[in-house]
Amino acid sequence: MINIDDLLVADRFIASIDEAMNHYDVRSIYSGDVGRALAHAMDANIARVGYLAARTASNITGAPGGTKIVASTAKTDADAFVSAIFDGVTQLERNNVPREDRVLFVSPEQYFMLVNSGNRAINRDLNPEGNGSVASGLIYRIAGLPIVMTNDLPTTDQSADATVATQYQGDFSTSVALILHKSAVGTVKLLELSVESEYDIRRQGTLIVGKYAVGHGVLRPECAVEIATA
Repeated sequence: MINIDDLLVADRFIASIDEAMNHYDVRSIYSGDVGRALAHAMDANIARVGYLAARTASNITGAPGGTKIVASTAKTDADAFVSAIFDGVTQLERNNVPREDRVLFVSPEQYFMLVNSGNRAINRDLNPEGNGSVASGLIYRIAGLPIVMTNDLPTTDQSADATVATQYQGDFSTSVALILHKSAVGTVKLLELSVESEYDIRRQGTLIVGKYAVGHGVLRPECAVEIATA
């Protein structure tokens, strides 16, 4: 069962005097900033659930559970990282996970390590159709997986972090990357993302507040793979 989390809000305050002195509109900028803050919070929670799914046993009798691939040098060795990715994809094949809608999530450090590896990841002899280059700073796929670079993957021990909801807590200090099929994690929504604003006469400014109410949980742990150093 997936439960709705507490209402998540992000806010910005615009002082009237500051707004008056600007020769350009700032409200749309701050409204977008509020939306991005909420989006990052949501993505971070989904990433946490993805890692937890990879550590979860099967929730259906006879079905496989999540997968954790341990490669001690995956953070610093591109070849070891690529090998771990292939091991993860191999396990997804064994679990009969559909090839469509699989995604590899990596941090900027891991992403550019792959770009700069100059070997298996973007070697033109091994990837004649072109899979990115050092010049462009891009890499597109590995083992058939589209690659998404994100800052929202947890990288610390959050098993007792009061800023993280209890159901999303865990030790992610050795986590490196996450492979997910879209069916691994479920999300339910009570309130869609919305932005409100109101002038506060006491503080002589406008308060902009963005909010939503959602919840995330593990659906199919066999569709999640965690790559970690330990």
